[in-house]
Amino acid sequence: MNKVFGSAAEALNGIVSDGQLIAVGGFGLCGIPEALIEALRDSGVKDLTCISNNAGVDGFGLGMLLETRQIKKMIASYVGENKEFERQYLAGELELEFNPQGTLAERLRAGGCGIPAFFTKTGVGTLIAEGKPTQEFDGETYVMERSLVPDVSLSKAYIADRSGNLVYNKTARNFNPNVAMAGKISVVEVEKIVENGELDPDHIHLPGIYVQRIVVNPNPEKRIEKRTVRPSK
Repeated sequence: MNKVFGSAAEALNGIVSDGQLIAVGGFGLCGIPEALIEALRDSGVKDLTCISNNAGVDGFGLGMLLETRQIKKMIASYVGENKEFERQYLAGELELEFNPQGTLAERLRAGGCGIPAFFTKTGVGTLIAEGKPTQEFDGETYVMERSLVPDVSLSKAYIADRSGNLVYNKTARNFNPNVAMAGKISVVEVEKIVENGELDPDHIHLPGIYVQRIVVNPNPEKRIEKRTVRPSK
């Protein structure tokens, strides 16, 4: 089975459509699948519900899809760097489902593991728990959270072999393994691809069983979200 596609557009061809639930990896702008996000924008699909830790920044990352109004709802944990996100939400143009960051990660991981729901103490007694089942374990109250199983997952890794076994680069690992695991169809953008057998099995972060499609983007922009360097003296 050939999992490697010639371009991001080819990798999304035939699998994205209006109204889908789509998960996107990354943390801020670190480890986002840049080429796949652009291809998703160019596909013109709309009314998307996007699962992502955040929504990029204005004009980059998922911020591009907010500008083109292709996203109707975000399931996220942090949205503080995107003014268009703020404007749409406050104007009632964008739905938002907030999740504690660890809960969002676990909802994706659970989806990838075939676990339909789990209990957590995070959010008990707050707005997060409203309308959700609760249960006591050992004298403590827990809230039930449903797992997330997106129609399509878009994620980023550093290296893949042709079977889809993945290696991540440092903090770009962030949400990406959980996003890749969770999707019914998982598309991964990588910077390098090697032949099967070249990766040390002990160094593989996510096995290829979770990956259906791969696209190579050897020179991503890797934009810095906020520069915090001191002025030169």
